[in-house]
Amino acid sequence: MSRRWRIVAVAGGTALALLAATAVALFQISNARCFSLVGEAICRVETAERIVALSFDDGPTREGVGAATAALRETGSHATFFLIGREVEERRILVRALLANGHEIGNHSFSHQRMIFRTPDFHETEVVRTDAVLRAAGVPAPHLFRPPYGKKLVGLPNALARHDYRLIMWDVEDPSDAATPSAYAEAILRHVRPGSIILMHVMYRSNRIAREALPLVLRGLRARGYRVVSVGELLRRRR
Repeated sequence: MSRRWRIVAVAGGTALALLAATAVALFQISNARCFSLVGEAICRVETAERIVALSFDDGPTREGVGAATAALRETGSHATFFLIGREVEERRILVRALLANGHEIGNHSFSHQRMIFRTPDFHETEVVRTDAVLRAAGVPAPHLFRPPYGKKLVGLPNALARHDYRLIMWDVEDPSDAATPSAYAEAILRHVRPGSIILMHVMYRSNRIAREALPLVLRGLRARGYRVVSVGELLRRRR
């Protein structure tokens, strides 16, 4: 191989390595709970109060809404439900049931697709279309957004800023390896601290363990002196 082609090969290899490193870095940033390249990603708040926010993603479904509202009513707690626009269109009555029980509703996109490496029009449509569906279902002023799978880079935060939305992440989430409701609850309670935002998935048939663990989580939080509120209430108490 001539000297010229060796230089080209080295340069090409260096470029590919840089591209691979950039891709890895962007993937890690897109997954970061408490960091965003643009704007603010809120995963918890600084507070001295023993207070936490409880949030649920996906749906709404009759099974999930019924289980969540019953458990929350038992402890006099309120939570934030990040709902998918296309599912809200099919079951608006469940949104009204959540509102009637004093819960907060957030935007979880319309199609629940990963919101990275997309066009500006895609981000705009996902935010605005779901906003319109939520308002039509009775949500007075949606302003909290939870990205599907927690994915975000630049396009989504820019779209949220245009429509006065805040990007809400979490610092405590469903344990992936919990085989029983008690193990699930114990894992959640082990990681909670003042100002935490807890994420749970209770909406679908596959979320049975989480649904059964929810009363245990709520009772465990209360036993530890925590008050459970919506994300919006937690944000109002930021120090």
